[in-house]
Amino acid sequence: MTSKRKVIITSAVTGAIHTPSMSPHLPVTAEEIADAAIGAAAAGAAVVHMHARDPKNGRPSQDPKHFEPILAKLKANTDAVINITTGGSPHMSVEERMLPVATFKPELASLNMGSMNFGLYPMLDRFSQFEHEWEREGLEKSRDLVFKNTFADIETILTIGNGNGTRFEFECYDISHLNNLAHFHGRGLARGPLFVQSVFGLLGGIGAHPEDLMHMRRTADRLLGADYQWSILGAGRNQMPLATIGAAMGSHVRVGLEDSLWIGPGQLAASNAEQVTRIRTILEALNFEVATPDEAREMLDLKGRENVGF
Repeated sequence: MTSKRKVIITSAVTGAIHTPSMSPHLPVTAEEIADAAIGAAAAGAAVVHMHARDPKNGRPSQDPKHFEPILAKLKANTDAVINITTGGSPHMSVEERMLPVATFKPELASLNMGSMNFGLYPMLDRFSQFEHEWEREGLEKSRDLVFKNTFADIETILTIGNGNGTRFEFECYDISHLNNLAHFHGRGLARGPLFVQSVFGLLGGIGAHPEDLMHMRRTADRLLGADYQWSILGAGRNQMPLATIGAAMGSHVRVGLEDSLWIGPGQLAASNAEQVTRIRTILEALNFEVATPDEAREMLDLKGRENVGF
């Protein structure tokens, strides 16, 4: 009998897209964010993808001082792979966004693979009451917002990460981003096995139809061959359906309150752990096994938790 395929679950704990007023369950303080990640790891997430927020108002922050207590608590309480964002928020400069990864030298970091329009303003049709004025302003400003990730930006972040032994979760929001990744792979700056996070359903990127998912997979296979590990991120209500389809086609999966606030139609997820438990149930029903953190480290060729800078 052949062994079961191992699937890596990533939990993206808080992110920068959703604002505190959208859900009472969105973690904001360092303690809340760390506890949410620990809970997600206990539920089966091998990787926890980390953003930080200013605890005074919940605004996304790339200040290393906001990451430091989160990372310290995680390292003391879980062996999950800690993946630090370089995406931060589309409203931040690239220099600001790369600060935590340059400071803490994690095993894994996210890297957005191209500039794009990043339209969050449709959420103003669903949410009208905000505790902090920055929440409404940020959503409204996304009508005229380019999320800047030029070739120079990507090369700078790759160079910093490569120098620190940090590998990357390459976030690809559209087909062009796969071509950009193939470009850097061909130059030897992005080294395999590539961890490709295909992102679906955000306005400005590729759609969330199953045909879009299959198009991304076909293109990745053509451009990258066998030198990549594939993962699926569906935004909002697309989270569980696309993760399920992707897993059936051979992907890893990403869930979490960064990507979706929901666990079902009209039902807010109470925690990241609830979403991890849901996708784990689906994976195990499909006769897949959930990868442990150390199995994820082996699949992604990571440097190990003892070699980070925190």
